Amino acid sequence: MLAGKNVIIAAHGNSLRALTKYIENISDEDIINLEMATGEPVVYDFDEKLNVTSKEKLGK
Repeated sequence: MLAGKNVIIAAHGNSLRALTKYIENISDEDIINLEMATGEPVVYDFDEKLNVTSKEKLGK
């Protein structure tokens, strides 16, 4: 990502929840309430310091 490459991550359930928690800086208390649809792609854009600049859910 730091080299400007696109990265695809395919995972399931708690693995995706853990990645989302880290990427979006979600607290331990709030991650419990995060709803994640099965099979719904999410596209994140990052700046040069890997801060999220945009998030888009595809397919709905």
